[in-house]
Amino acid sequence: MERRSFLRGAVIGTSVAAFGGTLWRGAAYADPAQPGTGPYGALRSPDANGLRLPSGFTSRVIARSGQKVGSTAYTWHNAPDGGACYADGTGWIYVSNSEINPSGGAGAVRFSSTGAITGAYRILSSTRQNCAGGTTPWNTWLSCEEVDRGYVYETDPWGVKAAVRRDAMGRFKHEAAAADPVRRTIYLTEDVTDGCFYRFTPTTWGDLSAGRLEVLKMGSGTSGPVTWATVPDPSGATTATRNQVSGAKRFTGGEGCYYADDTCWFTTKGDNRVWQYNAAAQTIQLAYDDSLVSGTAPLTGVDNVTGTSSGDLFVAEDGGTMEICVITPDDVVAPFLRIDGQSGSEITGPAFSPDGKRLYFSSQRGTSGSSSGGITYEVTGPFRS
Repeated sequence: MERRSFLRGAVIGTSVAAFGGTLWRGAAYADPAQPGTGPYGALRSPDANGLRLPSGFTSRVIARSGQKVGSTAYTWHNAPDGGACYADGTGWIYVSNSEINPSGGAGAVRFSSTGAITGAYRILSSTRQNCAGGTTPWNTWLSCEEVDRGYVYETDPWGVKAAVRRDAMGRFKHEAAAADPVRRTIYLTEDVTDGCFYRFTPTTWGDLSAGRLEVLKMGSGTSGPVTWATVPDPSGATTATRNQVSGAKRFTGGEGCYYADDTCWFTTKGDNRVWQYNAAAQTIQLAYDDSLVSGTAPLTGVDNVTGTSSGDLFVAEDGGTMEICVITPDDVVAPFLRIDGQSGSEITGPAFSPDGKRLYFSSQRGTSGSSSGGITYEVTGPFRS
């Protein structure tokens, strides 16, 4: 049969049998009873770290909350959340937020070209419940406060420059951010049940001290053209930013946000959806909706999201079955990994090393179910390129 790909907008010829799954709104998901239906195959038995991974992949623990990172003097923060990787010479840096209130902030781990840990340090302190965030093309980390009238802080992954609060990006319950270098704007999600989807366009690209905050508007439904309207008072001093523009589109619990190839994907946990905003066409549609799945949904509790050069999306679960699932460009949805024995936690901060060969993420509360039990992992293997 012929169907249209939600992830690329192209018409793809395929059939249900080709994926061994069940169609949901024109896409297919991998049947866990049929090994090999997903792009990476079946998950194996738990490894020594409690991770179920596909064949060819291995894991290691790089940090635990309350413990020193490797041989460094830095104690890893509680409740590790949103994260990202940055090239650092022949090595790289992984940054991670701390979702506690007060004293949230963010920390970083530095790696050599071989993956050895060579340093760890704090890059943001004395902030509140830093949940997700996003990278910028000029290599800073936007750390977002998930509290009422929270701020966005622009931080230095190398820990050299002091973090700067970016008031112009609005005061609301921030979740994630994703930079669009083509239109020179930054998309922002809001984690409340009647939240909005925003974009912030700096007056000068590369300088977030001033600019225009807008909110997405559209008609009823889940797909179609959109418009953008300026938020009159980004400070939300008297009226919450989400309530200042008539006709603003409501989203139930905005979570992760990722941009690539003229498209911004973002997730909403209240209805377990992955949305696709086509920035070039200024249209929106669903990339995943578990209510349309026939049978058991392969992805629940959608949260942080990242992507690869192959076009695969990796979506972390907040609860659910503690999986990171992959959504391929031809719309196969399948588990990539699962963490056993940590049902009181959530998976956070997925990010790939610059060469695409290592995936970093955290179990925010680990086996203890408390913020002091966070565990940060690295998975290495033959990721699709």
